[in-house]
Amino acid sequence: CFLVHYRALIFPLLIREGKPTPFFTFVLALLFCVYNGYLQGRSLSNYAKYPSGWLKDPCFITGFIGWLMGMAINIHSDHILRNLRKPGEAGYKIPRGGMFEYVSGANFFGEILEWFGFALACCTTESLAFALCTLFILGSRAKQHHQ
Repeated sequence: CFLVHYRALIFPLLIREGKPTPFFTFVLALLFCVYNGYLQGRSLSNYAKYPSGWLKDPCFITGFIGWLMGMAINIHSDHILRNLRKPGEAGYKIPRGGMFEYVSGANFFGEILEWFGFALACCTTESLAFALCTLFILGSRAKQHHQ
């Protein structure tokens, strides 16, 4: 999941011109992603114990489907956001389509769903902690964007 983490690796390559990211913010985000990836990977590879049939367990299957759905919502929502304005166009626009018909922060909703699915599939304290951090951080951003 962390090797193909869309928000950190793929999305930055897809965005067009926009406000530049302050270097300090970039460094903090990079450090967080590296450290979190290390913690998740270490917990899964060294400490998590799964029975032999875990990949067929309803908890894993439900979590994996949640992760896939969240990623699909996230990618589709970002596609809508990237294409809101024509090149050179400025001003506020309300996104339409996809999950934006149901929630104002569809990209945030997708990412939250993605990491709660991951937490359910992994069933580790570390993955749940990451999902909760994602909920609190992106939930507050979504609320701010909604207002």
